[in-house]
Amino acid sequence: MDHSDNSPAQEAAKPAKAKQGGFLSNLMFNIVLPVLIMSKLSGDDMLGPLYSIAVALAFPVGYGIWEMRLTKKVNGFSVLGVVSVLLTGGISLLQLDPKYIAIKEAAIPGFIGLAVIISQKSHKSVVKLILFNDQIFRLDRVHSSLAEHNNEKVFEQKMTTVTYLVAASFFVSSALNYILAKIVLKSAPGTTEFAEELGRMTALSYPVIVIPSMVVLGFAMWYLFTQLKKLTHLPLDDLMVDQSKK
Repeated sequence: MDHSDNSPAQEAAKPAKAKQGGFLSNLMFNIVLPVLIMSKLSGDDMLGPLYSIAVALAFPVGYGIWEMRLTKKVNGFSVLGVVSVLLTGGISLLQLDPKYIAIKEAAIPGFIGLAVIISQKSHKSVVKLILFNDQIFRLDRVHSSLAEHNNEKVFEQKMTTVTYLVAASFFVSSALNYILAKIVLKSAPGTTEFAEELGRMTALSYPVIVIPSMVVLGFAMWYLFTQLKKLTHLPLDDLMVDQSKK
């Protein structure tokens, strides 16, 4: 994400960003359509349990691939999302024990949480890539102000705290994913009941998993903003990129 301001690559990416799917599109293709298909079309007189799962999972996979092609770049989180959906489909269609879906549901966000912690000292820190980057902050202004007040080392310590907070949001998601899958998935794979339960789990994933995780992530962002204001002695408006000029 380290592009120079007004670089040709950045300018070329602007039309793609404008076309990128928004919240409603994500909600429709990743949750609403799969839930409706698995809940309403899984009966033997309709698509059947296996075909309903295959058709339902085709929507988030297709949407993820389309969005990556549209933006002309590979997003690690999008790739993990597609892999996660494919694993769910594979486990369901192969009629493996539902416990493997619960393990997979916990493993994906857990892996991201570990990656956040492991990468914190590297040049490709996940936290810096998603929260503290030149798309959000005027990094030159931030670093010059930190140096001016001799707060560079203190800021790095605060970033470590932010890193653990962000990782915690993924670990919360991991635990809730596993619990939700164990509670909801009770029937044998390949049955209409299992397809309906998979649809129910998908529908519940947003309020049960996403909202608590976003609360923790939101607290991490608030903490980062608060510390930046304190350590640079500047208001956030002076530190953040003016999004209206993009």
